[in-house]
Amino acid sequence: MIVTYTGRQVELAPAQKRKVESRFSKLGKLLDGKGEREAHVVVTQERHQFRADVTVRYHDNALTGRGSDSDVVTAVLGALDKIEKQAIKVRAKWRDTKRVPAKKVAAVTAKANPEVPPAPPAPEQKIYRVNHLGQRKPMTVDEAVLEFDAGRDYLVFRDAGSEALSVLIRRRDGNFDLIEAE
Repeated sequence: MIVTYTGRQVELAPAQKRKVESRFSKLGKLLDGKGEREAHVVVTQERHQFRADVTVRYHDNALTGRGSDSDVVTAVLGALDKIEKQAIKVRAKWRDTKRVPAKKVAAVTAKANPEVPPAPPAPEQKIYRVNHLGQRKPMTVDEAVLEFDAGRDYLVFRDAGSEALSVLIRRRDGNFDLIEAE
């Protein structure tokens, strides 16, 4: 982070600048550490008080803080505390904003680059045959219950009375449900 110091009726000593710059490095980490940011520190002395105005530019935002104290470094650190709070808010807003969905981005890039072929369609879902009827004889509901295996959850059969396809399903409580096709 590039820090510029301006002193009005006061000058910051190198030791004081080092303390402040260590705090600016923490602020730089908070601001993602991407790219160069500029900070401007203006220190003014009014009688026995020091007033520090700090301005930091971050993602088209100007973060400003003002601190005042009888000590120069404490005044600057007070201003930096206020800037850190602002930076957290700006960063949260930037993180939480809704972004363009990927489908819209893909549509826009496809219009811009007509040479790129579209992605292949997704493969169709496979259907697995679990219970094959085969050449079974028609049976009644009572016969179907007797033929029901313990390992199965359902049985498909032809009803002897109506020749319609029926499904017998075992419920969780041990009883059966019968579904008759018309």
